[in-house]
Amino acid sequence: MFSLLIRASTTPPRSRAALAATIVLCLAGVTALHAQAPDDSARNSYPNPYRTIENWAKLPEGRSWGAAAGVDVDRHGNIWVAERCGANTCAGSNLAPILEFDSSGRLLKSFGAGMFVFPHGIHIDRDENIWVTDGQGMDGKGQQVFKFSPEGKVLMTLGKAGVAGDGPDTFNKPSAVNIAPNGDIFVADGHGVGSNARIVKFDKNGKFIKTWGKGGTAPGEFDVPHCLVFDSKGRLFVCDRNNNRIQIFDQDGNFLDEWKQFSRPSGIFIDKRGIIYVADSESESVSKNHYGWKRGIRVGNVKDGSVFAFIPDPVEVSAGTSSAEGVAVDSHGVIYGAEVGQKDLKKYVKK
Repeated sequence: MFSLLIRASTTPPRSRAALAATIVLCLAGVTALHAQAPDDSARNSYPNPYRTIENWAKLPEGRSWGAAAGVDVDRHGNIWVAERCGANTCAGSNLAPILEFDSSGRLLKSFGAGMFVFPHGIHIDRDENIWVTDGQGMDGKGQQVFKFSPEGKVLMTLGKAGVAGDGPDTFNKPSAVNIAPNGDIFVADGHGVGSNARIVKFDKNGKFIKTWGKGGTAPGEFDVPHCLVFDSKGRLFVCDRNNNRIQIFDQDGNFLDEWKQFSRPSGIFIDKRGIIYVADSESESVSKNHYGWKRGIRVGNVKDGSVFAFIPDPVEVSAGTSSAEGVAVDSHGVIYGAEVGQKDLKKYVKK
């Protein structure tokens, strides 16, 4: 490069333009190389300060784990899981898919038997109520959002049982639900081809307020809105999974920002310290548009979007969903990962 610069000072004017263009291209190449290198090298190489604990949650004798897409933690430190009845569906099963464990793995409670087709997202609100989405419909069941008391009593249902739609009182494969500080209800409605791609907002009594979003890649558009969470400022974070990004909105649906540094998001959790945990269960497996990213849980700061830790999927090569799809964290910083592919609930603690 320096020789090119020296040559430029002694080159005849007619050739100087061509030489200058060469220098510009070289500088652009160097700049591009330096711009890409940190991203390419760092996206999968953040330190992993956690160790994995398997087989800690004890199911009743004779029962095995099914696909576990959703997990949350209540204020007592108990872990709630939406589990698909020992398989990847609850259709035809008499098992209860909503499970509560204490931190030692002891099963405290289960309910919801015979109510679900495809339990997916789960959220515990400030009053300890349990909200669960049913992401498929069959035989007059599914396509709904349920609100349960901690004892399993149904307090509210949204959507029409077994009916898919895009109106104010119907869903089509609802993936997630979360409750704003004022009690407003937000539902991520859609899970792929033929379903919706929107966010639906209701008041605390279940009265429809508004909806926003459609299929697409622009700001405010979605391709599999898979999970929802609020930060301490009341901003709504949406996992726009097949667009490989998190979109951030205010509670009226106004677009604020998008983050791609947390990879392909299947699950998301923000704790009281402002730490964000994002589970990627599909990169380089299910996804056909996100190569070069490894599956696992990325941990960062919600204030500035920086990433500082990564728990990689121990499965190097997979053809399907692998590692955690749902993620939650207790007050001690213990991470819980709900796995669809491995049909498991793993615990991650600091080394």
